Amino acid sequence: MMETLEYKIDINAPKEKVWNTMLQLDTYKQWTDVSWPGSTYVGEWKEGQAIRFLGGEDQGGTYAELHEVRPYERIHAVHSAVIAPDGALDKDSEMAKGWVGSTESYTFTEKDGKTEIKVHIKTNPAWASMFDEGWPSALEKLKEICER
Repeated sequence: MMETLEYKIDINAPKEKVWNTMLQLDTYKQWTDVSWPGSTYVGEWKEGQAIRFLGGEDQGGTYAELHEVRPYERIHAVHSAVIAPDGALDKDSEMAKGWVGSTESYTFTEKDGKTEIKVHIKTNPAWASMFDEGWPSALEKLKEICER
């Protein structure tokens, strides 16, 4: 059973700037670091590609397939594995079974030079508190970086 979570924020910047700031590796590391220290990714934000979301050193991470990428509008990712600290993909452990199938979508909507970014997550309820604690701060940091 999946739980649906949603987070959103209005940013005083055009959606192209918000998109680029959210996804370029150097700024991605800045806004995610406030909630998930050491976060990074490996991969390209292109439809049909996979992204490895990684924590700090020796923490592992998650493996997501990008099912939809519409530049400056929407991204939809489906998590298909957990990444062990040694880099191996894990789909079979109890933790992985609770994570595989989780989805994340990001929607960018611009009106009058301001962009609303909406994060929509479907995940196992066991992960909800991590997202509830992390996403609001991360989005505030993203807003700060975009509005500089």
